[in-house]
Amino acid sequence: MDQATDLLPQMPGQRLARGVGRALRGLGFVSVEEFCPAPGLRVDVIALGPKGEIWIIECKSCRADFTADRKWHGYLPWCDRFFWAVDADFPADLLPEGSGLILADAYDAEVVRMGAATPLAPARRKAVMLGFARHAAMRLQALRDPAGVISAWV
Repeated sequence: MDQATDLLPQMPGQRLARGVGRALRGLGFVSVEEFCPAPGLRVDVIALGPKGEIWIIECKSCRADFTADRKWHGYLPWCDRFFWAVDADFPADLLPEGSGLILADAYDAEVVRMGAATPLAPARRKAVMLGFARHAAMRLQALRDPAGVISAWV
């Protein structure tokens, strides 16, 4: 593909997120990147499944990226399953047991290990789904009318 039809994100984590999003779509999930489920938290990818399930995926491009992440425990109360997305060269033995594992590159991904199921309480699920919907709608509006959305954020 030429660059006009396949613009790769610049950062390694963003490339992983793109591949994850493509793979999740194949599983019937829709996703958004850079989502804040609560003040002070920003997840790399959040996905909404066909039955309302909510997955959070953290993309780690190297050992240093993983060891520097001190916030990931705070993401667990905001999803039904938690996953790490890494490339094939990442030392997967560093990743905590019980969390999911997705092997990814910029073009695709594969769920290697499912994260432990920890179903959200109904009120939390409603809050996350509402936030997801508003975030996705804001992104769509930004594509259609960048100046209008920016003025709404200010």
